[in-house]
Amino acid sequence: MAWFRAWFQRWLKRRIPAAREVTLNHRRIFILPSRAGLGLLLLLAIMLIGAINYQNSLVYGVTFLLGSLFWVGLHHTYRNLAGLQLRATGGAPVFAGENVPLSLTLAAPRRLQQSLVLAWPDTQPQRADVGKKDEAQLTLYHPAHQRGWFSPGRLRIETRYPLGWFVAWSLIDLRWQVLVYPKPLQADLPRQPGHGQDDEGEPGLNEGVDDFQGLRHYQPGDSRRRLDWRAWSRGQGLHSKVFAEPSQTTWWLNLDQAPGADLEQQLSYLTGWILQLEQRHEPYGLAMPAIRLGPAQGERHRDACLKALALYGVSA
Repeated sequence: MAWFRAWFQRWLKRRIPAAREVTLNHRRIFILPSRAGLGLLLLLAIMLIGAINYQNSLVYGVTFLLGSLFWVGLHHTYRNLAGLQLRATGGAPVFAGENVPLSLTLAAPRRLQQSLVLAWPDTQPQRADVGKKDEAQLTLYHPAHQRGWFSPGRLRIETRYPLGWFVAWSLIDLRWQVLVYPKPLQADLPRQPGHGQDDEGEPGLNEGVDDFQGLRHYQPGDSRRRLDWRAWSRGQGLHSKVFAEPSQTTWWLNLDQAPGADLEQQLSYLTGWILQLEQRHEPYGLAMPAIRLGPAQGERHRDACLKALALYGVSA
């Protein structure tokens, strides 16, 4: 059966190609009798044989009436999906092992469409109704197990409305752009030789504006507000005041520092360190083969580092 599944996927790819927005039509909708519909067909066959055998007009009438309803049900079940528009509207980045929230918009420009069921295999189905010329906003959830760009596969949308005798469905491949970061693992931060410390192991000092440290000879470009005019008036020459503030440790993170048995675990530990340093409001940089992000902090820098880790070694 593997060859049949491969052939079916290729056929689906040609018939319903991947897109960010899909409108369901006769080429994208499949319909078959449900179990209840097959049971009704069997019952109608038995009733027709009995009516023919006994020449019973009442049984003829009931058989043809149910057969007509069966045919009308087929038409209405198909119409309940036809013309429906589905649009992928995005999703928030998550870490591997979490559920990805996928936003979806349903639009029914021509008619009321109700009792719709949407799900991927092994996920919780979600039901929706869409009013005529209206839109419905849904958020579906799908587990993400690997880092990188997330692709949930084909979404199944089906309906059994109105009588449940038929099931109409479609398998659509919506292009969601969702990034999955490596799963964060916790470990002690790596030692940073020489960063922000003097030779005695104490925190170093950077030039700043907090504490007065002394005087130095005037250098071109020094601010006039820092000149020591009193010393100059006493004939001691022109000096500038020097202020200092404790320097902040700058962290450089790379793969060689990360523990782990393989690349995925190393990336997970780097992810944990980034989150830890961001929580401590300490600047950090990322230095890896073909990747170098200078020291900084904040949400934008954090997201850039996590994106670099998520896509590291992943083919486009």
